[in-house]
Amino acid sequence: MGLKSYSRARAVHVMLVYTGGCNGCDIEIVNAVLSPRFDIEQYKIFLTWNPREADVLIVTGPVTKHNEEPLKKIYNSIPNPKAVIAAGACAVMGGVYKNIHGDIPSDEIAGPVENIIPVDAKVPGCAVRCEDVLAGAVSALPKLLEAD
Repeated sequence: MGLKSYSRARAVHVMLVYTGGCNGCDIEIVNAVLSPRFDIEQYKIFLTWNPREADVLIVTGPVTKHNEEPLKKIYNSIPNPKAVIAAGACAVMGGVYKNIHGDIPSDEIAGPVENIIPVDAKVPGCAVRCEDVLAGAVSALPKLLEAD
């Protein structure tokens, strides 16, 4: 087992990125998941704002054109192996930002997260439930623990 795998087996660092939308999912993730009720830090899952420290990228919102390139840069800054979770209906499929024909308007929205970067887990909901975000993070763990 390499040093990276050893460290990741003992702590996972999560980075949250907002790419547009209403912030409902961000509020649920930050205020509820990090609150004493769920207290994910007891499981050695820590929030970071530095992509070089991150293992898991949680993306919320329907990736606006303005946020497309910054999201790609953040994704490319995270060391491998990494996992990406699309959290919320907007990140998974465009949510309320789709037009009436079910297409995502190309002039403002670049698309759901999977159209921009690879996604390993999808957490539906508007806003997401804390339990589902935790389940999505757990489903991404096997990818992180692969031998480097």
